[in-house]
Amino acid sequence: MSTSRRSFLTTAAGLGALAAIPRPARASEDAPVAKQPAFLISLAEWSYHKALQAGKLDHRDFAKVAKQDHHIEAVEFVNSFFKDKARDGAYLKDVRSRADDLGVRILLIMCDGEGELGHADDGERAKAVENHVKWLEAAKRLGCHSIRVNAGGSGPRAEHAARAADSLHKLGELAAPMDLCVIVENHGGPSSDGTWLSGVMRQAAHPRVGTLPDFGNFRVSETEQYDRYKGVEELMPFAKAVSAKTYDFDDKGEETTIDYARMMKIVTRAGYHGHLGIEYEGSRLSEKDGVDATKRLLERVRSQLA
Repeated sequence: MSTSRRSFLTTAAGLGALAAIPRPARASEDAPVAKQPAFLISLAEWSYHKALQAGKLDHRDFAKVAKQDHHIEAVEFVNSFFKDKARDGAYLKDVRSRADDLGVRILLIMCDGEGELGHADDGERAKAVENHVKWLEAAKRLGCHSIRVNAGGSGPRAEHAARAADSLHKLGELAAPMDLCVIVENHGGPSSDGTWLSGVMRQAAHPRVGTLPDFGNFRVSETEQYDRYKGVEELMPFAKAVSAKTYDFDDKGEETTIDYARMMKIVTRAGYHGHLGIEYEGSRLSEKDGVDATKRLLERVRSQLA
């Protein structure tokens, strides 16, 4: 184990949480200090995946939807909606300009379909690392703080974990000069096992590598469902973003499968006060109504925490 990895193990928890916390402006001695909210709210592009996939919404207009329809000023992109534009400078400049004009910040790019970072074959694993470089470059152009990757792979879990950790460390090294982070979501398979993924973080041992805990993605296999509250608690020490997944709501506006009050206590207790990305995946409500319902829920829980 290298010196940098060894030293990381003692500070990972603090670095993981602090990296996502906005720094308030310094106030004068006489000016009152505004109380900071318990957390901020952003909108994940996947919430509108049906409209995007059907061609009813252009990726370039997503920031406008967030701001004008939902009064949200931070967004999280998904690479599948501009897959061939990662190195198209004019396109990225246009997307960034549209967001900037609206006062909307692009926080991160969720990257899928770029290979398995835990692949058993060395060549395939190296290719997967290289495939993500263009998204780091795109994220830099767009003003993001991170790209979200997956820790896919196969074979015995311990070997899979070691390979994924090695790839993540390499990506962390590539991301550092760009002032970016590489974050992993619990996204099926072993990555939905909080103990496994938190172990990968410790092995990766890089301050630019962290997690994006998702409240809903804890199905390890068809027969294994990981405890979502335990999983989020295990992943929060490394979190640089958080995904507020929702599916449906009862007549009181509460999420029907996730105890948000309980979940948000876990999140804030970990010292995280950054953005929670709304990711509505339900089918009963429209995408717009589902996002609005999630936002109301988050705002209500935030006021209770305050």
